[in-house]
Amino acid sequence: MAQLKPISLDRFAEAREEAYIVLARLMARLAPGEHVVRLGVTMDGQERPLTATLPLTVEGAGTLDDLVGAEEKYLDNMAFLLACGLAQPLSYGVMYLRSPSGQESGPASTIRAWHLAYTALTECSAAEAAELVGGGEQGTGFADAFSVHDEDETEGEAVYPPVAYTVL
Repeated sequence: MAQLKPISLDRFAEAREEAYIVLARLMARLAPGEHVVRLGVTMDGQERPLTATLPLTVEGAGTLDDLVGAEEKYLDNMAFLLACGLAQPLSYGVMYLRSPSGQESGPASTIRAWHLAYTALTECSAAEAAELVGGGEQGTGFADAFSVHDEDETEGEAVYPPVAYTVL
């Protein structure tokens, strides 16, 4: 079993903040319906990935006023595991989002994926998502992932704190 490189508490705090920002940006892009975010993180030398699941419900008409619901314990678990992956250079994994497709014809759900490696989440194309997640599920299509990082910090779009999305 490999030893992980120690990291500072400051670095972990930054990774934790980034994890909540990533999750808030992901939730802000969701259409109405039932969604599930899954994350698997493997540390160097570990045989099985650590996993977290975050069920999300979006109620509304597809506008900025939509209500995104997430149970706090699932949100916190997802953010903690994502922070571990973002803080530790010797970790890798995949985060994927299953959403209703919103189409009457075609697959019932759509999967988008992000690859976690070297402390960063990178968007996957539909083909990469099918390869990472596995394309054998009936009624599921794959789509290109969107960015969960802010390319332009000065754009002015507010990201609400995670508690704004939490259903008690």
